[in-house]
Amino acid sequence: MRIPRLLLDPFAPLPAADDQGLVTVRLEHGDGRIRAIHGLPGCGGDGEGGAPAPLALTPLVEPHAHLDKAFSGEAFPNPEGTMAGAMAANGREAADRQAEAVRRRGERALERAWRYGLRAIRSHIDSLGPWATPSWEVLLELRDHWRGRVELQLVALVPVGHWRTAEGEAFAAWVAARGGLLGGVLGAPFRSTPADRAGLLALLRLAERLGCGVDLHVDESAEEHGRGVALVSELLLRHRINVPLTCSHASSMGLLADRPCRRLAEAMADAAVGVVALPTTNLWLLGKHHRRTPSLRPQAPIRQLQEAGVTVAVGADNVQDPWFPGGDFDPIALLRFSLASSHLMPWRRLGLSPFSTAAAHLLGLEWDGVLRQGAPADLVVLGATSWTELLARPPRRRVLRAGRWLDPPPCEEPSPLLAACHA
Repeated sequence: MRIPRLLLDPFAPLPAADDQGLVTVRLEHGDGRIRAIHGLPGCGGDGEGGAPAPLALTPLVEPHAHLDKAFSGEAFPNPEGTMAGAMAANGREAADRQAEAVRRRGERALERAWRYGLRAIRSHIDSLGPWATPSWEVLLELRDHWRGRVELQLVALVPVGHWRTAEGEAFAAWVAARGGLLGGVLGAPFRSTPADRAGLLALLRLAERLGCGVDLHVDESAEEHGRGVALVSELLLRHRINVPLTCSHASSMGLLADRPCRRLAEAMADAAVGVVALPTTNLWLLGKHHRRTPSLRPQAPIRQLQEAGVTVAVGADNVQDPWFPGGDFDPIALLRFSLASSHLMPWRRLGLSPFSTAAAHLLGLEWDGVLRQGAPADLVVLGATSWTELLARPPRRRVLRAGRWLDPPPCEEPSPLLAACHA
């Protein structure tokens, strides 16, 4: 295999990476674990015997999803592709949401993720309304059913002010007892009202008392640039609150001028705030103007955040729902899209880590995704020998989990839509 040096044991005596950041290796595995890693010096892009060696990654991580509403977009469309349209369609869908629909969506998402090569998903759940308890019960069952294949983390998504109420406190204890995270929405756009400040502080103190993490939807807009993440960082530092905290979106921060953007990024690093950038949904919804292509695209400033020391992951967010009509829980498709949209270079450590090691760190996963002796024998082997080939066309893949090959994902089977086409 040709494997990125980032995903290989840093202490292993291997040849230097080539100009694509790749090392050609031969792996030995048994009982579902890596037994040895052998570097193949002087092979270039070829394996032993001069045969081309495929590019391979360890299974990737999806740090932000919405399994409860996935695949609902055709039944509840948002034809204008606007934030307001998404809110309205989401409201109609939620009013009709039943446990069985959530189960079908969750099973479909996890089955596809497994075949595509995802090993973990963090999903937010709409958690204020009659659909909340059934959705949680179904997804908790799926979490147990898929344990050992796809790790599923669950986040309670409510208006941030809900955590100040007695009902909110009781629900937070219920979520924490089941290993979930607390979440909330700041905005969009976020204008830092006293009520929001009080709600956010209540959330942070609840999480600290209950010992659970926090994942916020914050600054998902093209306005009030970075005000939400600035408040999060300020409260963490001022009140010396120590909880694992992720700011998902942070989109409007990307519209700040360079100097204030870097100052804010440094404050976020000081507060140990992590960020999940969500380019597909954000580029689809935000900054939209009637009959005009926007010149400024709100998106988390990944490079500036990384340079300040902030851990940044990249996620897909919405999949075939009113917020974004595309996606399929395919990490390779997300990787290919994000490299272009976010100017990430996968041959560099910080260009690849948001999909792998940094995402694993933000989710607190036991395995960081690095191949070393004793690591899981898990790989996503691609029908490409280089990053150039990966970017040139969607590659076919084979997924190895615990040393066994999975059946290919459905998208790589011949399409029945083309069965009637003949030369």
